[in-house]
Amino acid sequence: MAENAEGDLNSNLLHAPYHTGDPQLDTAIGQWLRWDKNPKTKEQIENLLRNGMNKELRDRLCCRMTFGTAGLRSTMGAGFCYINDLTVIQSTQGMYKYLERCFSDFKQRGFVVGYDTRGQVTSSCSSQRLAKLTAAVLLAKDVPVYLFSRYVPTPFVPYAVQELKAVAGVMITASHNRKEDNGYKVYWENGAQITSPHDKEILKCIEECVEPWNGSWNDNLVDTSPLKRDPLQDICRRYMEDLKKICFHREINSKTTLKFVHTSFHGVGHDYVQLAFQVFGFKPPIPVPEQKDPDPDFSTVKCPNPEEGESVLELSLRLAEKENARIVLATDPDADRLAVAELQENGHWKVFTGNELAALFGWWMFDCWKKNTSRNADVKNVYMLATTVSSKILKAIALKEGFHFEVR
Repeated sequence: MAENAEGDLNSNLLHAPYHTGDPQLDTAIGQWLRWDKNPKTKEQIENLLRNGMNKELRDRLCCRMTFGTAGLRSTMGAGFCYINDLTVIQSTQGMYKYLERCFSDFKQRGFVVGYDTRGQVTSSCSSQRLAKLTAAVLLAKDVPVYLFSRYVPTPFVPYAVQELKAVAGVMITASHNRKEDNGYKVYWENGAQITSPHDKEILKCIEECVEPWNGSWNDNLVDTSPLKRDPLQDICRRYMEDLKKICFHREINSKTTLKFVHTSFHGVGHDYVQLAFQVFGFKPPIPVPEQKDPDPDFSTVKCPNPEEGESVLELSLRLAEKENARIVLATDPDADRLAVAELQENGHWKVFTGNELAALFGWWMFDCWKKNTSRNADVKNVYMLATTVSSKILKAIALKEGFHFEVR
């Protein structure tokens, strides 16, 4: 009898108007409990309400995510400032509204959606599920959606946007962030990450579309809508074909005695790096077995960022020493960040910085261009770009060689 009474009390508490003394919070609580259809995240808010945790409720419900490096990124969990089913639906509704305004042919060209292997059991939140909900919002509005049927490296999404002539794309990923995080990374029709004013305008549209539309929660559309297409095989094939264009010495590669070790840091990279090595004619890199397969807990590293140096490359370096491999490659969980280490003559490992790798790649591409182009080719048609925080060594090479260097 007491249990029933307590149950009735809790039920009444959660369905009555909320009187926390903060009208903004009361409104936000009501909205969340009406709109959220994910039982686990809804329960998180109900538990906070039941236990009178008003400060945490305010922190979770009275602010919204803002765009950082071309996307939304936050902790997975319940609340309007976190990444979850509801906030991804709201974000996609805002994206739809903005893209409809920007592109008259939006419903002909479509939208690309990819995802990595992140997930959180306590929130029933995974990149794959968030990708499906992203697709569902757009499919419900009759937008063709290119939804990858399997996890992919982040570069596949902007590449697909350009190859398929879509208006934009989203990658569900938090890249090399901690395991609790996830994100919503946006790419424009040119394949570039969005910049201002697009980010600010999308946020305005999100604010205008916070209540889920009819059909936005219907992830069954991913399996039933004729507007959903799977670009995985086509884009993977095209991507690897394009890689061949920057492979200049395949015969030498196939004969080399060099051994490589690769770690994918529990992310998406293993299969795709293996394919890329095959394209270049190298023997397959030796994978780090403990880090080869997807694991959203990143169980062997505190921080899944390969650029942290030797401390996170420990397993890779030890395996390389065991296998007599001189080169170690590490990709972050969504495979858009690379670290490289080389065994030196003195027995120590040299872990290259991003600036050092950029200088080496830039020099190599220009040197190969010079050797493989006709004598009549104009060096002034060659461009290299760098960010404002990058080393300017490529600028020095450009000044000497005569090609263009620009900072973006």
